[in-house]
Amino acid sequence: MQEAPIIYNLFPLLAGPVARWGDHLERIASMGFNWIYLNPFQYPGFSGSLYAVKDYFRFHPLLLGSLGLDPFWLLENFLAESKKRGLAVMLDLVVNHTASDSLLVAQHPEWFARNPEGSIKHPSAIDPADARKVTVWGDLAELEYWPSPDPAGVLAFFKQVADRYLSLGFSGFRCDAAYKVPGDFWARLIKAARQINPEVCFVAETLGCRLKEVTQLQESGFDFLYNSSKWWDFQEDWCLEQYEEFRRIAPSISFPETHDTPRLIVEAQGSLPRVRQRYLFAAFFSTGLLMPMGFEYGLKKKLHVVNSRPQDWQDRTYDLTDFITRVNQLKRNCPILQEEGPLERLTPPGQPVVILRKSSEVHPGVVLAVINATSKPQPQVMLNCPQLMGFGTSALEELVPEAPTPPLGAEVTIDLKPWDLRLFYARP
Repeated sequence: MQEAPIIYNLFPLLAGPVARWGDHLERIASMGFNWIYLNPFQYPGFSGSLYAVKDYFRFHPLLLGSLGLDPFWLLENFLAESKKRGLAVMLDLVVNHTASDSLLVAQHPEWFARNPEGSIKHPSAIDPADARKVTVWGDLAELEYWPSPDPAGVLAFFKQVADRYLSLGFSGFRCDAAYKVPGDFWARLIKAARQINPEVCFVAETLGCRLKEVTQLQESGFDFLYNSSKWWDFQEDWCLEQYEEFRRIAPSISFPETHDTPRLIVEAQGSLPRVRQRYLFAAFFSTGLLMPMGFEYGLKKKLHVVNSRPQDWQDRTYDLTDFITRVNQLKRNCPILQEEGPLERLTPPGQPVVILRKSSEVHPGVVLAVINATSKPQPQVMLNCPQLMGFGTSALEELVPEAPTPPLGAEVTIDLKPWDLRLFYARP
């Protein structure tokens, strides 16, 4: 079985110059991650945003440092050192747009979408809660794909980008807003990349899109999708419905927070139990797991694609490295937690204690997640294991690190602390 991706997002502007990225490798590897994900580090346009790429073959000035060394040489060394520690590295591949002042706008203006009056179209998004609120990113220029006026030319350019970074030692690409690009374009680009490295991993960022937008990627060759479990309250049906629909397309990746969201410690109003619960839940929910830089230390300042700086690394609230190490290890040790198997909710919506049962279509056994969805203790929760598991158990194991393991048998009684989450692994 291919190892599930457990991904550490090394955020370039927080990590600082390329020469300093290696300082984090020992910590990342020791926590049990097997992938590093880098946001765009290429030369930005006028806004300075990591996602407004002006030149795909130059580095962001803030990442060059003062040593005067070739940044590509430094990057190649970073990739080699990562590999020595068992860490593959993926790069954010931005294909749906460029900076408004990108070199491509001048070189290939015909590649870009246009407004009715002929000006370059800027990407935009409608607030799902209020359609009157529209965000327009004026520093970005949207590439035209529906249809592309020059599909061969656009494909040849992004093949060149992928080839360059694969040749340095990258093992994968996280594809920003993948659903905004046709699946057949991705299929051709992924096929070309796999002619260079047959094992290259492609991850589609699919947050906030509709099912039909994900479905059109089904034949593209993506290895993983993103899911939206971070926003689930454990009660509404939408998350389980999305899980069931998406798992037939590709396995997915969960996360407690990302570079686009507020820091979880802030959202949780300082509640460390909630922070721990959401990381453990992300590890349980889907095949892959992603954690952004600084989560392990409770950094409160949101990652920012323009303003983050290395000095933000000092703003630490706690140290969760030991907990994260244990959770990553339990995920790597339990095959059911490395799959997108059937997932059922065994309790009705609205209950303070939520019980989920995850099984496998390959491996015997199930994992029960017993979740306290509230800030209040839930004492004396009775678990009828044969009934909940669906079979008699000859072996029952408590997975959660540092949990007060109760006597394990046909019936188990547990006391749930506020925002507690317990995992029980059973095999017939």
